[in-house]
Amino acid sequence: MRKLSRLSRFNIASLALGLAFLYLPILILVIYSFNASRLVTVWGGWSLRWYHEFFNDSAMIEAAWMSLKVAVSSATIATLLGTLAAVALSRGERFRGRTLFSGMLYAPLVMPEVISGLSLLLLFVALDAERGFWTVTIGHTTLTMCFVAVVVQSRLGSLDRSLEEAAMDLGCDPVRAFLSVTLPLIAPAIVAGWMLAFTLSLDDLVIASFTTGPGSATLPIRIYSEVRLGVKPEINAICTLVIGLIAVVIVVASLAAKLSSSRGESAAPL
Repeated sequence: MRKLSRLSRFNIASLALGLAFLYLPILILVIYSFNASRLVTVWGGWSLRWYHEFFNDSAMIEAAWMSLKVAVSSATIATLLGTLAAVALSRGERFRGRTLFSGMLYAPLVMPEVISGLSLLLLFVALDAERGFWTVTIGHTTLTMCFVAVVVQSRLGSLDRSLEEAAMDLGCDPVRAFLSVTLPLIAPAIVAGWMLAFTLSLDDLVIASFTTGPGSATLPIRIYSEVRLGVKPEINAICTLVIGLIAVVIVVASLAAKLSSSRGESAAPL
């Protein structure tokens, strides 16, 4: 009992230190976003001054809106393509070129973003494509699609295929069996993949810097250009709003995943 007590205290202390290491800097950033002082490291009292500055900064608002549009678009496309790729890898174990396909799909997981961004830049230059919203979206889609495929494929691997086979035995064609049985069961993984793709796209700087063009700078690029000249308190306010947005997305996606999972489990026996 004493050993268990000591071990549990050690685990609690380790957990507390780990959480403090991860979240204490974020907490300090959020607190200092309400700082009235112009100096980042000097506390001057509570104020919403820098939030007001941000909402009056048209360049920052435009960059934030561009990041949001790119994140939603690339996450949606990546979720669709990643889910189809995961289904192909899980259901087509013996098709020719499966190893090459899976290797090319998962290459962005281990490939440095600089190489991916440079290769995309050379591709767009060779195609004489005007760099802007769609080039950034394509770049983020190639980055995030592999993450969606990994999440969905892991869920498909643990799924009981007898449910889908039972639906086909009862008269469903393969497409209808997938839409009626498999899709509701893997919906939480699809939602989790979309959420992961959204946050990765919202956070990306390297690939966006290679694929962006005039008038299509994302929020990370704008923040990076501002930080090079010195950290302003307005940056703390912007980062706090981004943290709040991601928290809302996580809560909404989690609720949607639970709702989809409950519906799928209730419909599976039928």
